Amino acid sequence: MEGRKKIMESSPGKLSRRDTMKHMGLIGSAATLGSWSTWPANARTTDYRVAIRQRVEETPLVDTHEHLLEEEARLQGDHPRIRVNDWSLLFAHYLDSDLLTAGMPRAQLDAFFAKDTDPLKKWEIIEPWWPAVRNTGYGQAVEIAMRRVYGVDGLSRGAVRTIQAQYEKTIRPGFYKHLLQNIAHIESCQVNSLEGPFSESRQPTLLMQDISILGMHMGPNIEGYAAKAGITVKSLADWHAVIDWWFDRYGPYAVAVKSQAAYSRNIDFEDVPAEEAEGPFQRRLTGDPLSPDEKKRLEDHLFWYCARKATEYNLPVKLHTGYYAGQNGMPLDRVEKNPAAAAALCRRSPDTRFVFMHIGYPYYEAMISVAKHYTNAHIDMCWAWIISPVAGVNFLKQYLVTAPANKVLTFGGDYIPVEPVTGHAAIARQGIAQALIQLVDEGWLSTESALDLVEPIQRGNARRIFHLEKKTEVLRQAPWL
Repeated sequence: MEGRKKIMESSPGKLSRRDTMKHMGLIGSAATLGSWSTWPANARTTDYRVAIRQRVEETPLVDTHEHLLEEEARLQGDHPRIRVNDWSLLFAHYLDSDLLTAGMPRAQLDAFFAKDTDPLKKWEIIEPWWPAVRNTGYGQAVEIAMRRVYGVDGLSRGAVRTIQAQYEKTIRPGFYKHLLQNIAHIESCQVNSLEGPFSESRQPTLLMQDISILGMHMGPNIEGYAAKAGITVKSLADWHAVIDWWFDRYGPYAVAVKSQAAYSRNIDFEDVPAEEAEGPFQRRLTGDPLSPDEKKRLEDHLFWYCARKATEYNLPVKLHTGYYAGQNGMPLDRVEKNPAAAAALCRRSPDTRFVFMHIGYPYYEAMISVAKHYTNAHIDMCWAWIISPVAGVNFLKQYLVTAPANKVLTFGGDYIPVEPVTGHAAIARQGIAQALIQLVDEGWLSTESALDLVEPIQRGNARRIFHLEKKTEVLRQAPWL
């Protein structure tokens, strides 16, 4: 404790590298620097920078957003969302979109992911396009993952055989825990299942779950969700009962609710009363087309019904903001409106805790203003580090000198395959360290303040906002185990 105090009280220019390493218990272990990040081992740094990087690396991350399948599904290798079960799977989410944006013909990409294409021949397909995308956040996450998981330093013709052999060797029972906790140093993940509203995970304290409300308020998915609840839906009240059933069953075990409605509409949800939504709902039941106004009124009403259920169960509401996944379909003018819509949501329901995901990229300065002004607004950096690592650094710097530090969440991988999460986590750690070091360099934070921020922004905020200690206890006794 006395050693830590000395570090905190020392100015950057007065602390020697040896003293830093001594006080932090790192003498003889300098080679471990960078075990979780991408910092080169021989990087020339002053000692306070070493201390910050070490603190970032040794502090576990709470991963606030993934789409991971259950481990059993990956082991079986034939799940519909697994495009292919070889080393090319690492490219299937999100790097495939960068490849298409770079100009790769879709036919070539389909051949790259085809199950009947020899894994060792796939390099010939991807080689002409790899130089165009390896520089992006998506590309870097994949390359780092290959290095950390498979021990291969750089994707090349000669490395593909090793990568494929290591891929096959890695897919064994327990590999999720190994990759996430041992390699990426992630304490727990929060999963937004793509299979339905809630996934009864066999690893519930590692793969904690959101309740996905997208199909409850968009569409809605009456046929799919009502059957499991055992409710025949003939009215809006019946659909409310279906939503109630999902919350009653899984609300105690969920960590949040999540909607990615921003991919298809503005998040300007108005508080529409049930009597104004009944007519559009009846038209939905009969299959009659809804006008744009009717569609919006129904979606808005059901969103707030779900949001209020979330508040009843003390669950934060996660909403996608900003950049669109994929390519050739993003209406940037709609994305630009997200911060204003987010502010309106916070104002309309001050008792609802909102978590705005992906920093609203590229309009992250406006999103910071929302977090600064509204008590119930939180900003999640999930996915942002690989959309643009540099923007991630800039966002975090601006956030930490603008808005309360207890409302920012700094990591979520946002992947379907687990392997690239290890690369994304390394990029995030490098970015967090860079942001804090730059703020010290520029005189906005002391070394002590920077070091003290690491625990809350990497883990502590998430633990508090999502009540993870309590949820962990409950999930250990989950009835489906």
